[in-house]
Amino acid sequence: YFYAVAEVKVTSENPLLICLMGPTASGKTDLAVQLAECLDCELVSVDSALVYRGMDIGSAKPDYPHHLVNIRDPAQAYSAADFVVDAERLTADIIARGKTPLLVGGSMLYFKAFLEGLDNMPGAEPSIRAEIAAQAALHGWVSIHKELAEVDPLSAARIHPNHSQRLSRALEVYRTSGVTMTEWHNKSGTGTGLVTRSTGALDRHRVVQLAICPAERDILHQRIALRFERMMAAGFLDEVRTLWQRQDLNAELPAARAVGYRQLWQHLEGECSLDEAVKNALAATRQLAKRQLTWLRKWPQLGWIYTDYAGKFAQNSLFQDLKLSPGKKPLDLALNYLAQAPL
Repeated sequence: YFYAVAEVKVTSENPLLICLMGPTASGKTDLAVQLAECLDCELVSVDSALVYRGMDIGSAKPDYPHHLVNIRDPAQAYSAADFVVDAERLTADIIARGKTPLLVGGSMLYFKAFLEGLDNMPGAEPSIRAEIAAQAALHGWVSIHKELAEVDPLSAARIHPNHSQRLSRALEVYRTSGVTMTEWHNKSGTGTGLVTRSTGALDRHRVVQLAICPAERDILHQRIALRFERMMAAGFLDEVRTLWQRQDLNAELPAARAVGYRQLWQHLEGECSLDEAVKNALAATRQLAKRQLTWLRKWPQLGWIYTDYAGKFAQNSLFQDLKLSPGKKPLDLALNYLAQAPL
């Protein structure tokens, strides 16, 4: 009995596409590389930080070749809509070369947009709206207008810096969906923002969706702490300092808000000590992992690969019927799932 295969209508003409997800520091990249070498796959990064050049240490940029790595300068924004366009082009090219696309990463919104298509513009999100209001109370609505201009210059040009309600809504849409208000309106073709759902990869491919994650939260937290310690030893602070010294970058850009970068940036601004920045970065990384797991627990038809302290397959109640015993490599379970993919 297997849990990995998404229930989609498939035929022999639908090409296979593999998606490997998981929280940060869960071992996604290592497993993806092993699968790529076993199955002649090409890897496509699904990570909002890996797209940026000059952000290598803090984003745990892989040595193994991935598409959609180092494609943007940190001064540029990159949205879920941008990812969908790039990923659709790349997967078609990979399949044309006779290989299998393997999408790997932890940016769940990117996965959702690619697999399901871009949905209607999101409704109000009170928590995000409250965050924007708090930011405006602290720094003024001019700062909100400046942030909007960085990610959606066309909307910012249309909205006066004093029009707080429209500013809040435009930034709320972007923070909620990863897609700018301008992009939503362009999708509609009418300027009304009433966007019809585009088709996603689930409509065009045989999709196998997998997630890897330590079986215990403590294991994940230990992996996060160890990885961050290694990043700092490798020169992460100097990497952030190089970005901080650039005159065209600021703390409100998406690249500078990436976990780890944001906290070290705050240290360089004199807002906290280095020890405090490290503690804050670890806490923020754990929170990121928690949000990623919240997404994944609601993800339909997902094949889970739980690992132990040694990184080996850990038995879980979901897999009592599997013919794999604990202690096997995650690769073994992943291949077991893929062997059951619909033909």
